[in-house]
Amino acid sequence: MLDLTAYQAIVFDMDGTLIDSMGSHGIAWRQTCERYGYPFDPVYMHNLGGVPTDQTVVLLNEKYGLSHDVREVAQLKRELWEKLDEVPSLIPATVELLQHYSGRLKIGIGTGADRSHALKMLQQTGLLALVDTVVTATDVDQGKPHPETFLTVAAQLGVAPQHCVVFEDTAIGQQAAAAAGMDCILVQNGELQF
Repeated sequence: MLDLTAYQAIVFDMDGTLIDSMGSHGIAWRQTCERYGYPFDPVYMHNLGGVPTDQTVVLLNEKYGLSHDVREVAQLKRELWEKLDEVPSLIPATVELLQHYSGRLKIGIGTGADRSHALKMLQQTGLLALVDTVVTATDVDQGKPHPETFLTVAAQLGVAPQHCVVFEDTAIGQQAAAAAGMDCILVQNGELQF
């Protein structure tokens, strides 16, 4: 078991870090891009993991010189994802850490998902009962790579940022953790990267 006792709190991203839902999100984004005429680049879209859906639409509009209504596109993506109705699977390496340190260290979730989606996923997987706080895209003004998500988690946990460690699966998430003054451990393909 990875020794995290040098920290007072652990902050986990959700999608792609604790819960393997990135595949279904990719399908929903592909369908959304096809509907609105955005070229679908799976690598680019994966690298936007953790960015709130609305902000992803803003980035797609900028990248491809389009001006689609942000809320309309984001709503369609959410609807398409929900229609997939996939039961999410857990990522063992991080879930074992979460289970091990639950009740020993303060634990929060900092996700780019909207609140209703995050709570649904965390309840479905039984993880919600193991964490002290959940901060979502709905709860902040600026999503990742801005540090607000992680700083809000730390504030809600009552722990200074420098005493937190973040687990993330994207470069954007790593940037947010660094900007928050927190150490970060990358999770790639379900494995911890050191």
